[in-house]
Amino acid sequence: MSVIDRFMLTGRTALVTGATRGLGRAFATALAEAGADIVIHGRDADAADVVKNEIEQLGRKATVILGDLTDAAGVRAVVDETTAAVGVIDILVNNAGACIHRPALEVTPDEWSYVFDTNVTALWNMSQAVGRQMVDRGSGSIVNVGSISAMIVNRPQLQPAYNASKAAVHQLTKSLAAEWAPFGVRVNALAPGYIKTDMSPVDDPQYRRMWLEDSAQGRYAMPDELGPAMVFLASDAASFMSGTVLVVDGGYTLF
Repeated sequence: MSVIDRFMLTGRTALVTGATRGLGRAFATALAEAGADIVIHGRDADAADVVKNEIEQLGRKATVILGDLTDAAGVRAVVDETTAAVGVIDILVNNAGACIHRPALEVTPDEWSYVFDTNVTALWNMSQAVGRQMVDRGSGSIVNVGSISAMIVNRPQLQPAYNASKAAVHQLTKSLAAEWAPFGVRVNALAPGYIKTDMSPVDDPQYRRMWLEDSAQGRYAMPDELGPAMVFLASDAASFMSGTVLVVDGGYTLF
């Protein structure tokens, strides 16, 4: 197998959560460009149809599965519907996420629960449900979307719940990787820096000093710049990697 062939995902199916916008949309597109068929998860049917059309224009099969992942029943429904529609899930990308900017003393219990339910509990339930299938089958790749916020305290915005949730994602990635490696299942995480999405207002002047100028490359990234890293972790190119947190941040965490 050539080097380039190891990156190809032809014949595989990837389920991408939160795939209707931002990074999730870019991840779904990148995986499709590498040859995978895509299951597009989201909650906005119209936005999901737009992504579906984009994937199909690449010559890949696209399936839309809508649902709420913040409770176990919703996750089971999404996984059951996906399995019924496409059969084997070869790749799971846990991308769905939420962030609330709020000082620690002002974070409400509901806000804390919302962030953790979306970023950690949903990821846990999805990983457990799809991971059970992968372990039984003896193969599979899970890529969790973490963040440099698991490694630093972002500034000037305050987001303690998000930071803590992404640290949990990184550690859970390592725990699952350690358990499931003997069964042929790889679990890795991608930790993005500042990317231009609806969640990160990178063009806002108030953030430029600390978000962009403090980065080694002095800029933010566009979502499609993360696509190649996602393909790498999902593919056989990363066959000897599990439990790794791959940081893609323009050098932000160097300082």
